[in-house]
Amino acid sequence: MLTSQRQTIILDLLRRDGQVVAKSVAEEFNLSEDTIRRDLREMSAQGLLKRVHGGALPLSPDLPDFSTRRTVSSEEKRSLGVYAAGMIRAGQTIFLDGGTTTAEIVRHLPRDFAFTIVTHSPTISGELEHHPTAEVILIGGRLYKHSMVATGASAIVAISLVRPDIFFLGVTAVHPAHGLSTGDFEEATIKRHIAQCSVETYVMVTEEKLDTVSPCHVVSLSAISGLIVAAGVPEDRLKPYRSAGAAILKT
Repeated sequence: MLTSQRQTIILDLLRRDGQVVAKSVAEEFNLSEDTIRRDLREMSAQGLLKRVHGGALPLSPDLPDFSTRRTVSSEEKRSLGVYAAGMIRAGQTIFLDGGTTTAEIVRHLPRDFAFTIVTHSPTISGELEHHPTAEVILIGGRLYKHSMVATGASAIVAISLVRPDIFFLGVTAVHPAHGLSTGDFEEATIKRHIAQCSVETYVMVTEEKLDTVSPCHVVSLSAISGLIVAAGVPEDRLKPYRSAGAAILKT
């Protein structure tokens, strides 16, 4: 088997299973563990995966600061925001997570009927300053500056008092086997709690977040109502998520 063939198989296993165990791959394809380990070293040096003891994991996506993220995938984020905003109905209570993709929902919210927005992000609430029909509830707590959201015990208590109809959840990584994840433990806890308090949870996903894993698990795919993705995402990228039981909504 050629090196390129082995490495393609390794990448396919990472996308499918969220991990590669060198011993298992070697046994399955009748190769030596040293060969697989050498492949993993080369692929790690190329930035294709993260080596760990006994195998490899998908790369965790980079976590640039909030200001930098505003400029990333801006057109894709806009299309996701337009679609999500169109899901909102009169009289509903909507919880908006922090993040630049969620901010695009705010910019396209309907202005011809009343609804309530709950958020633990001061930047999201600021975007709603001049919205004519949105009632805004801002959850407070310790500010996690990377995502500009409130975290901590006081935020948990306040969130427990609301029952949103829809939670638009933001994450840094989505994987068919490992579900939804983010880079901070406390932020992941807050996100998970909001999802538990909400009737439905939807996740807007830009394509670069697919098939990646961040350090802190939020929820599994079975815990959400659906993934919202751009119309141009290839179907072969989405097939593993459908197989895992996730509903896919294309813009």
